[in-house]
Amino acid sequence: MSHNLTYAIGDVHGRLDLLKDLLSQIITHASGRSCKLVFLGDYIDRGPDSAGVVALVRRFQQRWPDGVICLKGNHEAMPLEVVKEPAAISWWLGNGGDATLASFGVSHPRDMPADVLSWMAGLATMYEDEHRYFVHAGLHPGLSLSEQDDQTKLWIRDEFLSVDYDFGKHVVHGHTPSETGSPEVRPYRTNLDTGAVFGGPLTAGVFTDEQGPAVEFLRSLGR
Repeated sequence: MSHNLTYAIGDVHGRLDLLKDLLSQIITHASGRSCKLVFLGDYIDRGPDSAGVVALVRRFQQRWPDGVICLKGNHEAMPLEVVKEPAAISWWLGNGGDATLASFGVSHPRDMPADVLSWMAGLATMYEDEHRYFVHAGLHPGLSLSEQDDQTKLWIRDEFLSVDYDFGKHVVHGHTPSETGSPEVRPYRTNLDTGAVFGGPLTAGVFTDEQGPAVEFLRSLGR
């Protein structure tokens, strides 16, 4: 079956209110057409309801296992790192992990539900379709796809953002909040992190089977 529409959602960061509204917009926009939904990672941290966001995303994934792709963000990698290296907890807490622990009602990531930790650990770091690479942070210019490690795909900023590099397919990413609150559209990449947790909108790019870049954007500003 051809999935003629793909919706990619930027960094949610615990903003369940914005996510509910944006998913409602997507369902209306798709109006029964075949589509895929790609989450670019960073479901948790900083915002008020990380637990609720994870639960909602997982419900969508379980209901449409072939149509919902959930990628890992660096904010999913951090609590997993703290479980292995407890001394790193202040690093994560300083990056919004305190809000995540509060939303799950625990004081350490090892006490988060085992199924949630397992889900985060199992998330892919990239998804590819005919015209695009979907990844949380970006890719390293000049390296082949097989040379891109997970650290790069979860964390890269300057080397990726500072040049317009053709990876052969359009790169759809989040990770770095746009300064304008609008998607950043470049010749070879589109940044969908519009700073939802910092007062900006939560944004979805709408992509077709015909071309790499988005044909339009949906956004939730909340109410």
